[in-house]
Amino acid sequence: MSLVLGIDSSTQSTKALLVDASSGEILDQRRAAHPTGTQVDPTAWLDAMREATAGLLERADAVAVGGQQHGMVALDRDNQVVRNAMLWNDTSSAPQALELIDELGGPEASAEKVGSVLVASFTGTKLRWMRDHEPDNAQRTASVCLPHDYLTWHLGRRECLTTDHGDASGTGYYSTRDRVFLPELAEQYLGSQVAVPRIAEPSEIVGTTASGAKVAAGTGDNMAAALGMSLEPGDVCVSIGTSGVASAVSTKSVHDKTGGVTGFCDATGNYLPLACTLNGAKVLDFAANMLGVDHQQLAELALAGTPGAHGVTLLPYLDGERTPNRPNAKGQFYGITTTTSREDIARAVVEGLLCSMRDAIEALQRATGVTTERVLLIGGGAKSEAVQKIAPTIFGAPVVVPKASEFVALGAARQAAWALSGEAEPPQWGVHDAQTYEGTYSEQAVAQYESLRDATEHFDEFGQES
Repeated sequence: MSLVLGIDSSTQSTKALLVDASSGEILDQRRAAHPTGTQVDPTAWLDAMREATAGLLERADAVAVGGQQHGMVALDRDNQVVRNAMLWNDTSSAPQALELIDELGGPEASAEKVGSVLVASFTGTKLRWMRDHEPDNAQRTASVCLPHDYLTWHLGRRECLTTDHGDASGTGYYSTRDRVFLPELAEQYLGSQVAVPRIAEPSEIVGTTASGAKVAAGTGDNMAAALGMSLEPGDVCVSIGTSGVASAVSTKSVHDKTGGVTGFCDATGNYLPLACTLNGAKVLDFAANMLGVDHQQLAELALAGTPGAHGVTLLPYLDGERTPNRPNAKGQFYGITTTTSREDIARAVVEGLLCSMRDAIEALQRATGVTTERVLLIGGGAKSEAVQKIAPTIFGAPVVVPKASEFVALGAARQAAWALSGEAEPPQWGVHDAQTYEGTYSEQAVAQYESLRDATEHFDEFGQES
């Protein structure tokens, strides 16, 4: 039996899964914590990877890393780290993002050139920030790579610095249409010449560990998660965590000039456009706290309610919103009367959250032209029984809820198994231990939400027309 190791190097921790290469069965797993903060010494990830893979890597025939996207790892001419890595959630470079959009010719030109309208999370904006704020470090930087690239390089005993198309597509200096790096953009952002990793193909072997395991190309975390769930065209993955993310596999490059959809590549040779919301599971946290119940009781109240919640509607923009782009918006309840019940409130909360995610799904459909045939629902919010059962009535499609949770590590393991096999396609593992939910489309609930959303489009947090 061949064994493969999938590594998820996320913002908070490293998770490692030892998996049967033929079936996808998880045989063993470990994890190790990362330092907190938005700027981290990359060598800390190496320490965590060694801890999480101890006793597992030696048993593996192949290994791959799924890493947090966008982080800037700057290396000098001796391949030593220049400064702490700036992570995806470091928003210091927000002014630089706007500056670079203008340099590229505006939002539409940015989307056409690199597949996305640049935002502060993208690696290229961090290069410009370093040029502006740390010119000495910018001059010392000879090459730049991503977190998964750095770890893959060390796993393969630093044979060659490589990346993959999926993670490269989140840098801001890669063409999703032509599937190549644009080194002239990286140089423009940094203000001096800088080397980028070689792009490996999805099933390529890029090195060998000290124990003899083959090292696959690895990818970004969103791409690895899609691979772990075996997403196919027509599938949409909805992840309800602190924020919400909807992603879908597309066979064509996506270029959304509105910036609502980021046009990434995936880890198979296709594309993985994503749309994000700012308000995910924390909407359920808010409601549970407001009603004085735990999450199970909140779900019970929502399921005891009526579709459409007797006219009560929640616009769940508690912390502003990104899809649609309304950063100054606030959450709103509408339709409350003296007869409104706790069940109505709970139902409106769940429906409002899911309608917000429906907006993200529809943004993907507009960008790709692909009809949603099935939704895979993951993340902390997906554990709610009410979310599971109400979701198909809002999305208008069957909803599959997998029991497994470590999809990034599982996807990295699937990529390692693919590289090990030498086959043209990744192994068919499928989604194990999943529950499928179906339901009648709730036209009333969706119509109420859309009416409230559209009616408040031009008003800021003070209720004044913007």
